[in-house]
Amino acid sequence: MKILFVYYVPSGGVETLARQRTAALAPKGVQFQFLFFSQGAGMQNIKEKTWITNEDSKIRTILASEKFNAIIVGSDYTFLERVRNLGFTGKVIFEVQGMGQLKEADIILKYAQPIINKHADAILYPKTPHLNTLLEKYYPFKKKFSFHNCIDTKNFTYVTEGLTTEPYMLLGWVGRLEENKNWREFLLLAEKLISSYSNLRIWIFTDNNLNPPKDLMAFKRMARSLNLNKYITIYSNIPHNQMPTYYSRIGNSGGMLCSTSKYEGFGYAHVEAMSCLCPVLTTDSDGIKSFIFHNVTGKIYRQGDITRAAQEAVDFFHNAQLKAQIRQNAQEYIKQHFTPEIYAENFMGMLRVL
Repeated sequence: MKILFVYYVPSGGVETLARQRTAALAPKGVQFQFLFFSQGAGMQNIKEKTWITNEDSKIRTILASEKFNAIIVGSDYTFLERVRNLGFTGKVIFEVQGMGQLKEADIILKYAQPIINKHADAILYPKTPHLNTLLEKYYPFKKKFSFHNCIDTKNFTYVTEGLTTEPYMLLGWVGRLEENKNWREFLLLAEKLISSYSNLRIWIFTDNNLNPPKDLMAFKRMARSLNLNKYITIYSNIPHNQMPTYYSRIGNSGGMLCSTSKYEGFGYAHVEAMSCLCPVLTTDSDGIKSFIFHNVTGKIYRQGDITRAAQEAVDFFHNAQLKAQIRQNAQEYIKQHFTPEIYAENFMGMLRVL
């Protein structure tokens, strides 16, 4: 079986999912190819056959020559109608990922009803409460499938060799510098912690190609005003296969990954960090609630409550026994519930129904 995955640009968690899914489904005889509308830094991670175009004539040629059995369209509901007009008659699955804040997702899914209902055979989405509520509200009669994304924990795991003792405690943050990722709250939290822990350093992992210029300028201004510049290192477009080393170093340093997102559909950075024994402190951003349980597999605080976030971070710093237990619990939970094998079974079950 041959399936095409379509998305705007190769970057972030959606690109990670596309690659993880490809590996998970390969033993089942499913071959994936990718179509992105524009070039992106995530291409450095991709080995699969990939097309970069947004031209109908070229897409029509690809569809005619490759003869896909099914197409998964990520987030861009307008492409559902386009691909039907280009002659594709196979199964089309609309995948809901990366839609940002609740208000934005609500507007998009409400507005897209006529197109999705007419041109998609099914909707696929992660186990995220706010997405489930919206999809049941706007698409009560459309076939829907919801299951966890996956991660290859055999390769994306704690690094045991070649790491030296870290000279500083490390506070990591992953994401684009945009409103939903809530970077302002992260900087305020970092300032609060550094006022008491001068040996703390901040590692930010982002994609500079996708950071909105106004947010990037605002970030620089705020970091400067809070006197954080000397503590911050920004890593842009680190190859995905190198990230286990960074997560492992953060965990070993006595630090943590911090997520300040307002909403997460899934949260690949959280899952990846947990797989690498890097403790996670996160906002209650909805999608994370299916795998982060407070003081069991991570720490959760209410978005906006920076004082509480700082208290939870300090608990990580000083409560070695709890932190060690959380690191182990988190890694084991991911290994048990997010395996490629489980994902492949769920995905093949969806295809059989369709």
